[in-house]
Amino acid sequence: MTVRKVLSLTPFLLLAGCFSDAATRLAYDLEEGSKRLGNTNGERAMVVHRTPSKEGECVASYKVQVDDAGAIVIWCYDASGTETVSSHGTSYHRRYVDTPRTYILGKAAGEPLLIELERQGGRAVIVDVT
Repeated sequence: MTVRKVLSLTPFLLLAGCFSDAATRLAYDLEEGSKRLGNTNGERAMVVHRTPSKEGECVASYKVQVDDAGAIVIWCYDASGTETVSSHGTSYHRRYVDTPRTYILGKAAGEPLLIELERQGGRAVIVDVT
C-alpha cells in the first residue's frame, strides 16, 4: 500500500476508533435494549453490559457515570485501582433512552453493569443502574 493511500485512509481509521470506545459500546447496548421494549408503557427490559466489552480494554476495576444531562462516562483503572488509565464518554444513547437521574457506580474487574429500562410516555427510560 502506498503512503498516499495510507494517508487518505487515516481520517477514516481515526473516526472508526472514536466510535469503538467503552462508553459508546455501552450506548449501543442501550440502543438495542430500547428496541427490545414493547410499545406499552410499563414494559421493562434489562441491559447487561460486560466490561471490558473489547479485549485488552478496561481490564481492571472501572467506574461508570450515567447522568441526567445525557452523558455516559467510563473511567478504567490500573490493576491497583488507584490510577485512571483511560476514560471515555458519549451522549449517543440520548436518542434512544432518557435518564431522569444520575448514577455513579464503581465496579470490580469483569463485573457486569445492569441497566433496567422501562417504557414511559412512549420513551425508553433508565429506571435503575446496578
